[in-house]
Amino acid sequence: MGERHKKLMGAVMKAVVFNPFSGASGDMVVASLLDLGASHDVVMDAMTSVVGDVEIDITRTNKCGLSATKVDVITADASERKYTEIVDIIKACRLSNAVISDALEIFGILADAEAKVHNVPKDQLHFHEVGAIDVIADVLGACAAFHDLGFGDCKIYSMPISVGGGFVDTAHGKLPVPAPATLEILRSSGLIHRGGPVQEELLTPTGAAILAHFVQKCDEIFPQMCAEKVGYGAGSKDLAMPNVLQVVVGEVENALVFDQIEMLETNVDDVSGEVLGSLVDELMELGARDVAIIPAMMKKGRPGHIIRVIAKAEDVGALARKIVQETGSLGIRIMPIKHRLIAERTMDSVTIGIAGKDRKVGVKIATDTHGNILNISAEFEDCKKVAREFCVPVREIIRRAEEIAWNQFS
Repeated sequence: MGERHKKLMGAVMKAVVFNPFSGASGDMVVASLLDLGASHDVVMDAMTSVVGDVEIDITRTNKCGLSATKVDVITADASERKYTEIVDIIKACRLSNAVISDALEIFGILADAEAKVHNVPKDQLHFHEVGAIDVIADVLGACAAFHDLGFGDCKIYSMPISVGGGFVDTAHGKLPVPAPATLEILRSSGLIHRGGPVQEELLTPTGAAILAHFVQKCDEIFPQMCAEKVGYGAGSKDLAMPNVLQVVVGEVENALVFDQIEMLETNVDDVSGEVLGSLVDELMELGARDVAIIPAMMKKGRPGHIIRVIAKAEDVGALARKIVQETGSLGIRIMPIKHRLIAERTMDSVTIGIAGKDRKVGVKIATDTHGNILNISAEFEDCKKVAREFCVPVREIIRRAEEIAWNQFS
């Protein structure tokens, strides 16, 4: 990216975007990071550091026309292991503290999921498929590749994960996709997932745990970014679609924070001002981020209002119901807004002196992701309370509180 383009974008940071349109497994994660440029020697050293006879085969392959890196762990060891044994194996590896720490975290995620599903304490847990040496090697390889690429300071995203469909053979018999442990990892991590597009298991517990550990934000669309590198890690299945995990590295504008919201809207022409005023308060109490009542000319020249509410997706149902209950509206329009940019917001307080007495006033501080202050606003209710106590205009209290805050926090 040219310097002029960088200036136009504002502050930028490196981002890594996993796009698991064909699912993810441990070996696919390792292969995708190798395809991005992770050192083969570093990754192979990590994967072969486990106890036992392990051979790593890294090759190029083609999946439905897409060239990709393929990683195979060759070992005769398919033993079941206790979670505590795996912890000891990882700790015994002569790898960096960062790699060992990440690997232990990932197996902790797997253990928490298995323990929840089977109602067994972690220290008594036996791993079946995910206790094999090849899985331990995949986790160590993924962690080593991640650090070798210098992704520790990057923003890590994931697109929705395709989990597949149908049933999968496990040590506990045939189970629906996603397997219970995989589903528990998805539930506890908040990773966005969807079924299909084929009747095969596409997301393994190991792949889910690795993504759950590293991914910081899930989104249904790519972040606004300038891509620099793209990697493809091949899976073991031959499907009607490319069985690969795509990873993209680039720069994203990070002065403001991307936010996902939805907007509710309806028109009313027979609701009094008192009801509308009360509705605003009730919607805010239910979790609305903002509410606007806009005067409008309705059909047949009747005066009316547009009610517009900004909300998080999880609050939409309750807010729509409240609007219908209070206004008699027969329908609420819901419009997803995927590109809202917002400042980071924190609450703090300042002390102002009035007539020889000190009073606390809350302030809202808006910053970019680098911590640069964009705006400071005093909390109106606090200012109003102080203004009434000392018979001072509220705008004067607001001015003084914000001036003190700028001096104190900038």
